[in-house]
Amino acid sequence: MFSSIGRRAISEGMNRLFPETGARAWQRMLSGRRLDLLNPSPLDIEIEDIAHGLARVARWNGQTTGDHAFSVAEHCLLVETIAGTLSPDLDRCFRLAALIHDAPEYVIGDLISPFKAALALDYKSFENKLLAAIHIRFGLPAELPADITKLIKRADNFAAYYEATALAGFSVVAGS
Repeated sequence: MFSSIGRRAISEGMNRLFPETGARAWQRMLSGRRLDLLNPSPLDIEIEDIAHGLARVARWNGQTTGDHAFSVAEHCLLVETIAGTLSPDLDRCFRLAALIHDAPEYVIGDLISPFKAALALDYKSFENKLLAAIHIRFGLPAELPADITKLIKRADNFAAYYEATALAGFSVVAGS
């Protein structure tokens, strides 16, 4: 899919963004790719693996109403829809960024925010490194412009509120 020049440019770009740690933590994907979670390469990321993984990861640790868990894939679709509604002229590439905003969860799962904060390692840095590789793989900047990041976060918060009150049993009254 990529030329040798393209492969070298991607590899050099990722090494500049995130120098290799020397450690390796591989996961084999259904596509046959081996993704190094500590030093992810855009060359090892396939949209089919992301879609498959996100469709099987439950939001809210599965604690939602209904016959089936509400998946991260469904959440991503909701966030992209909300982002497009909030910003009707949003460029297609940034709608894609909204759609794949939680893509790292296809291999690392959907950890709830309080648990992420309790982890000893810098989870956000780890997650951002994988997201940067995913962005590069799909032609997006490794780091999105601040206004786009803010818009996606706003849409993500709207989606989380809807999910919490409509699916996860939270009431609209604060603290319940």
